Amino acid sequence: MARWIARGENARPPVLLSVDEGLLVSTLGTAGRAYSTKLLDASWALLKRSLRQKKAPEPVSYLAKISALASLGDLQMAFRTLHEFETAYGKSAEEDEEDLFSPFTSLYPLVVACSKNGFVTLDSVYYQLENLSQADPPYKSVAALNCIILGCANTWDVDRAYQTFEAIGASFGLTPDIHSYNALIYAFGKLSKATEASRVFEHLISKGVKPSRTTYSLLVDAHLTQRDTKAALSIIDQMVNEGYEPSKEMLKKVRRRCRREMDYVNDDQVESLAKKFKIRMGTEVRRELLFNLNYSTGYVAQGLDV
Repeated sequence: MARWIARGENARPPVLLSVDEGLLVSTLGTAGRAYSTKLLDASWALLKRSLRQKKAPEPVSYLAKISALASLGDLQMAFRTLHEFETAYGKSAEEDEEDLFSPFTSLYPLVVACSKNGFVTLDSVYYQLENLSQADPPYKSVAALNCIILGCANTWDVDRAYQTFEAIGASFGLTPDIHSYNALIYAFGKLSKATEASRVFEHLISKGVKPSRTTYSLLVDAHLTQRDTKAALSIIDQMVNEGYEPSKEMLKKVRRRCRREMDYVNDDQVESLAKKFKIRMGTEVRRELLFNLNYSTGYVAQGLDV
């Protein structure tokens, strides 16, 4: 394809040929799955040549390249691509930015790569970002630090997650965004620290940060780990008051916990919420069968007696 484009440029008069960006996004994904650096570099060079510097690649192209680099373990190039991505789309609309730079969705492959070797990789990435923040010109990125916070949460290291969160303002001079708070809430919730997660929520509200749908979902999960269905439903009520609709998966989680705790009052409240938002809950026959299995070892004892 590169030769095809070059042949068109050398023709008289020149014929400006290009390759469909969607095709190259698929090629970038293939490069990540095949762990092929050559295919990744060739695909990106072909994309840049097709665009002819008239516009930046689409966000999905940047995300595909970041995902491929994360799969290859080239974190330095992955964060460099993230910097280019932020330069091109960092000033986009707030509702679009919530999905573009979320460590829970679009940047999650980078989070997984950062936490692959535990605190060793996480500390290495953090120190690299700290050095880049003091370079000329400096590179400071809340999105990159959010990946480290969520990576710490994935390794059950809430202390590192909190220290990285505090460093956003203290060391880097930046302001935490909603993804920073969400990652910290997730870190506390994963260790069944619902009280601390609720304090983080109260803190972000006091700072004037608007909670997202992910914020409420993480708080519900944090309360369910402590079997507090009443608190989980209270969070869902706040979520509804803010204009968000609870998802089917969220209501099913709460209903499951209510039934296992034999909390039929809150179970009825979950059913009323499902009817209000026209969500068909369905049944969980197979899951209930597994939950109610009697994992007895009596047959082992009988065999030993024989």
